[in-house]
Amino acid sequence: MTRRILLVEDEVGLVMTLTDRLQAEGYAVESRTDGEQGLAEAGTGAYDVIILDVMLPRKSGFDVCRKLREQGIDTPVLMLTARNQVVDKVVGLQYGADDYLTKPFDMMELLARLEALQRRSATRASKAAFRFGAVLVDFKTAQVTRDGAPVPLSAREFQLLRYLVDHRGTLLSREQLLSEVWGYRSMPLTRTVDVHMAWLRQKLEANPKHPEFLLTVRGLGYRFAG
Repeated sequence: MTRRILLVEDEVGLVMTLTDRLQAEGYAVESRTDGEQGLAEAGTGAYDVIILDVMLPRKSGFDVCRKLREQGIDTPVLMLTARNQVVDKVVGLQYGADDYLTKPFDMMELLARLEALQRRSATRASKAAFRFGAVLVDFKTAQVTRDGAPVPLSAREFQLLRYLVDHRGTLLSREQLLSEVWGYRSMPLTRTVDVHMAWLRQKLEANPKHPEFLLTVRGLGYRFAG
């Protein structure tokens, strides 16, 4: 089955270059050149991956990504930006982006990131639900409840939880989580995993300071005991 990509980018030359290369790799590519058009098209849910520039006319990539997640659209989002500031990457991830690539980038890296996003998306869609304690995770709808009440999770928090559930009982290093959940071979923000784990504990554990399920293995990483 042909994989469909939505490219939301306003640089005409880059749109042409990416479209040609992605089509040569077997992707079907649709493109939009501003945030409003991109949001409307992405909202159809008809794509396997969305490549989304940050600096767009009419609506920024951050706003587009946030709106999509608010609408329940969980299509993987790879954000592109000419910026190289840590704060921009953090904001993008908090708004629900799945991965981040700074311009200029190597085409082979872009293709590798796209493949990784699709593998994680396929794995996520292959299972139904999982319960631990008072928490129920519905993987088909990407919804989480605790004692029957909805628990809002960002896309990254949900992906991290999914990976923990899939590897329950296994010791997972920070490096492994960064590689498998974030798609990075290395990343200077080593606190990224710790921060996201802390957010999950606040939302899912009865006593976040003394977690029952999301456990720290001191000096080694984390283990999910669900």
